[in-house]
Amino acid sequence: MVLAAAAVAQFVVALDMSVVNVALPALRTALGFAPLDLSWVVHMYALTFGGFLLLGGRACDLYGRRRMFVLGLTLFGLCSLTGGLAQDPWQLIAARAGQGLGAAAAAPAALAMLTTTFAEGPRRVRALGVWSAVNAAGGALGVLAGGLLTEYAGWRWIMLINLPVVAVALALVLAGAPAEAAPARREKLDVLGAVLATGGVGLMVLGVVRTDTLGWGSPLTWATLAAATVLLFAFVVAEAKVAAPLLRLGLLRSRWVAGANVLVFLAAAGQFTAFYFVSLYMQQVLGMGAAATGTAFLPFSLGLVAGTVVATRVTASRTPRASLVPGALLAAVGLAWFALISPDGGFLTDVLGPSLVTSVGAGLVLAPVAAAATTGVAPREAGMASGLMNSSRQLGGSIGLAALATIVAHHTGTATRPAALNDGYALGLAIAAGIFALAAVVAIVVLPRGRAVTPVPRGAAPAENQLEGSPS
Repeated sequence: MVLAAAAVAQFVVALDMSVVNVALPALRTALGFAPLDLSWVVHMYALTFGGFLLLGGRACDLYGRRRMFVLGLTLFGLCSLTGGLAQDPWQLIAARAGQGLGAAAAAPAALAMLTTTFAEGPRRVRALGVWSAVNAAGGALGVLAGGLLTEYAGWRWIMLINLPVVAVALALVLAGAPAEAAPARREKLDVLGAVLATGGVGLMVLGVVRTDTLGWGSPLTWATLAAATVLLFAFVVAEAKVAAPLLRLGLLRSRWVAGANVLVFLAAAGQFTAFYFVSLYMQQVLGMGAAATGTAFLPFSLGLVAGTVVATRVTASRTPRASLVPGALLAAVGLAWFALISPDGGFLTDVLGPSLVTSVGAGLVLAPVAAAATTGVAPREAGMASGLMNSSRQLGGSIGLAALATIVAHHTGTATRPAALNDGYALGLAIAAGIFALAAVVAIVVLPRGRAVTPVPRGAAPAENQLEGSPS
């Protein structure tokens, strides 16, 4: 029941990352959005979700994973209802901010519940495989759901559809996850670290996502990114000195944790850009409608699930590295195949084949990367590690998509002909292939070949994790 609750919650959190994209034209007409304000429907969710993930992860460790899961998911559901009933643009944008805040508490709590419920080994690998498959399918099916709901039920249902899903997840976790006992000595929340991390990550996401309207050459863009860099540097300095940090820097000495976070950053950058450019190709070059475009992503979803099933079987008997390396290479091959798209092509000739190859490869990466990011992590730091991995995923997706969208925009210029747009999208997909190839290199070079070894206590202090290949 814990696994089912975590999977359902992660599905709806991932769904809302992409479900509104296809509905943006309908939202603009229905609520009277100004052209420059419309993108905030997408950006506000990414901003609050990414900005508060580290804080949400650490709060799970301090105040209870089950409690933060329930609070976060309840907030997510209430804000989904508010968004579905919105009458003005500001109401929908505020609801999206609340959804992101709720997701920032629920997502790391879901992953932390899994890593503390299932001990390291085949059972945890299988549980994380299910969680990863549902997470990947939620992002892919968001495009399908957004298109179908907008065209046949109305845009409000892209918000209201969350309510029954949230209700199911809450019922499962309340029935199946026992309440956690209060710790004998509760550590205080690292308030300074929380402010610096939330501000730094939030400004980083804000600066990157606003390049769609401001551009990378804007002084405001660079001022925002510079401020984010200063805050994040101050966060690192502060965490090295505080007794109970928001993110223990020693956690990054583990080659499993550090390597997995770099991998998930790169994989998210490649996957998000693949969704984006393939969706634009089908609509603006092939002339497919919103519902048809969403339906065309079904093979991608099925490939993701198939990849995670295979990865779970491989990782259960070997290490995550055995699936991560071939998965990243296969995804790179699929995206390179995608880069051969033609303005005179079609779904069967230009989309179906590379969709299956890319999605299976991405599934082979996404399933074991969660296991790698939590390998050897003590239960008392499960939320910390979960928040870190989710932050890396969110930053990778936001930064990768914004950077590649800018490159493609410079390549195509003001041209609107299908052939010119096709060339730009092909360039973006080719770069995404290179990103996955780089992820394969990281997996080969950084991740240890062996398994984590048993943590060794150090005196009277709580046991720290000693991992094969770690500098400590």
